Amino acid sequence: MRRAIFPGSFDPITLGHYDIIKRGVTLFDEVIVAIGVNADKKYMFSLEERMNFIKESFKDEPKIKVASYKGLTVDFCKKNNVKFILRGLRNPADFEFEKAIAHTNRDLAPIETVFLLTAAKTSYIASSIVRDVIRNNGDYTKLVPNSVRVK
Repeated sequence: MRRAIFPGSFDPITLGHYDIIKRGVTLFDEVIVAIGVNADKKYMFSLEERMNFIKESFKDEPKIKVASYKGLTVDFCKKNNVKFILRGLRNPADFEFEKAIAHTNRDLAPIETVFLLTAAKTSYIASSIVRDVIRNNGDYTKLVPNSVRVK
């Protein structure tokens, strides 16, 4: 079985993430959306909320699972017998950053990173932008799946 993880903080999941995940399931038998937990980071949404946003977005897609983890992504991969990491690229700066991480991950474990270019219509969306729109009472619904709702 070809399994991939799509790691991130997903604070919150965006339409860009959604697009990469949907396209990822055409390449892999299973995609695990893996929410990395970083104790030093301040999140807008709780881990439970972020997991629920993703589960609700993909409730009708059995090939997509949701999990959380602490520590190195490659350790999560080894523990769960995952051979691929799926990543989305929005721009050249993303590529340079992600390339360094991919090389490091391959040095640490026999894990391949697969890059997908984001769709043109979502390439400008970042979770940090969505959070800023939410903080300033803007219409964030154009940037996220329907499952993301602010209380």
